[in-house]
Amino acid sequence: MPDSENRGLAARLEAIRAQLPPSCRLLAVSKGHPAAAIRAAVAAGQRSFGESRLQEAMAKQDALADLGPLDWHFIGRLQANKARGVLRRFGTIHSLDSVALAQRLARIAAEEERSPAVLFQVKFRPDPAKTGFEPEALRARWQELSALPALRPVGLMTIAPMGLEAAERRALFQECAALAAELGLPERSMGMSGDWPEAVTAGSTWVRLGSSLFGDRPSQNLAIPDVGRYSG
Repeated sequence: MPDSENRGLAARLEAIRAQLPPSCRLLAVSKGHPAAAIRAAVAAGQRSFGESRLQEAMAKQDALADLGPLDWHFIGRLQANKARGVLRRFGTIHSLDSVALAQRLARIAAEEERSPAVLFQVKFRPDPAKTGFEPEALRARWQELSALPALRPVGLMTIAPMGLEAAERRALFQECAALAAELGLPERSMGMSGDWPEAVTAGSTWVRLGSSLFGDRPSQNLAIPDVGRYSG
């Protein structure tokens, strides 16, 4: 990346970090952006990155191996046939959206001798574009889900539907924070580039920011077929 772009990215990172309380961390959503952009963010002090396409992420991770361990989070919809690859490459998964997927992840994680941190995706408003547990369904299965071997349940993730007003988004995020507290989970992955201030006000511990940091994604990366919908 040109020096001017590197400086711009560093300035945006600094500005956003200055607005986050100590309880909330920045997850830089690098999906669709080249390894060079991640390298520039690391140089500016960022270590946590979110990806939602396994093949794309693997290529970047390999290209950035000289930087040492980075904190990789999987944030896209996880297809069952990608579970083993994701478990091998990511320490945290934000998009656990069904009992069947949780059971599959637990089995494969045990086979791989891994213990990933997982966040359960919850849908608090009707939205045909998104998957996730209904709050009552998650409560009903929580004893079973929280006891699955090899997984470390740490929090909830939610995405606000498009078209909500700021106050409506804030209320949704407050519901997510309340449910996380009820279930004894410390992490709330809430808020993206268009609504993160409301999420922070409601108690988010991870904001997932992509375009507000890296700008628009290069068009050549948008056609990479792999895993589901972006959530950052």
